[in-house]
Amino acid sequence: MRIAQIAPLYEAVPPKLYGGTERVVSFLTEELVALGHDVTLFASGDSKTSAHLHAVWPKALRLDAGIRDTVAPHFLLLETVREMADQFDVLHFHLDYWSFPLFTRQRTPFVTTLHGRLDLPELQPVFDRFPHVPVVSISDSQRRPLPQARFVGTVLHGLPAELLTPQPVTPSYLAFLGRICPEKRPDRAIRIAGRAGIPLKMAAKVDRVDQAYFDEVIRPLLKEPGVELVGEINDDQKADFLSGAHALLLPIDWPEPFGLVMIEAMACGTPVIAYNRGSVPEVIDDGVSGYIVEDETGAVAAVERLHRLPRARVRARFDARFTAARMADDYVDLYARIGAARRAPLRAIG
Repeated sequence: MRIAQIAPLYEAVPPKLYGGTERVVSFLTEELVALGHDVTLFASGDSKTSAHLHAVWPKALRLDAGIRDTVAPHFLLLETVREMADQFDVLHFHLDYWSFPLFTRQRTPFVTTLHGRLDLPELQPVFDRFPHVPVVSISDSQRRPLPQARFVGTVLHGLPAELLTPQPVTPSYLAFLGRICPEKRPDRAIRIAGRAGIPLKMAAKVDRVDQAYFDEVIRPLLKEPGVELVGEINDDQKADFLSGAHALLLPIDWPEPFGLVMIEAMACGTPVIAYNRGSVPEVIDDGVSGYIVEDETGAVAAVERLHRLPRARVRARFDARFTAARMADDYVDLYARIGAARRAPLRAIG
C-alpha cells in the first residue's frame, strides 16, 4: 500500500525532546515500513525515518528562531501533498482539521487522526460544516464533545516494544513527566508526594505560554522538601527516569485525549496513579497497571498500595495492549476500510 503520513512541522519526526504527536507519527511510520508498505513522510527536513522523507520545511518550527508565522509553512505542506496526492492509496493527516477544505475536493482517500482535545466550542461549527470527513479518535472519551463528527475508528497509541524497558534500578521517588501547565496539575503531584512522604522528581518542560503559571504557582512549591525539577528529558533518558520511580503521578485536570506518558511508564514496568479524567480508564487497568483515583487523598492512599502491583505485570499489560505493532495493524485495517468506502458505506470500528 502506498501511504502518505503528513505530520505537523512544529517538531521533527521524531521530536528531539517534547512532542507527542510527532513521536506517534514516527512510531507508526516505522512500523508501516517494517510491514512492507511504501510510506512517504511529509515532515520537517531534520526528521529521521526509514520511509521516504519529503521535507516541506528545512527544520522544525519550534527550533527555528527566525519563524514568526508558523501557519505559512503548513499552507505549503498542504499544497505539496495535494499536488502529489494521486501517487498514494491513502493520505493520513495528523494536522487536526486543517486538511478538510482542500482534501474533500480531491479523489485520494484520506483520514485524519485527531490528537488533541475536542471540547473547545470553536470546533463545533467546523465539524458541523464537515460532518462527512473521516476522522480517527485516540480514545473513545475524546469523541464525546463531537457527536456529529464521522469517527471511523478509535486507535489507541502504541510504542515500539523495545523503546523503553524496565531498568535494573531501585525505585526511590515518585515521578511527574510532561509539561508544567495548569491542566497537568503539577501542583497536585507536589502535594501528593509531600503527603506520602516520598521525594518527587519532575522531568518537565515549561512552554512560553505557561511561564506565568510556572512562576506564580509552581516555582514557590519547588522549595518544598524532596521536590526536584530535572527539566525536559528525551527518550534515551526516560527508561532510567521512569524505572527509578515507585509510580508515575498523573493528577490531571482536563479531558486527556490519550496520555502517551502513561504507556511510557507501563513499558518500564512503572505503575501509574492517575485522576479519573478523559482517557485514563481506557489506558489504565485499575489494580493491574496502576490506580485510578478521584482526589489527592485517594492518590496518597494509592501510593500506599503500590506494593500490590508487580512491575512485571505492569509491563505485561503494555505488551498486550500498547505496542506500535498493534497500532500499525489497526491503522492498516482502517486504511483498507477507507479505500473500500468508495464502493460501500464505511463501517465504523473501535
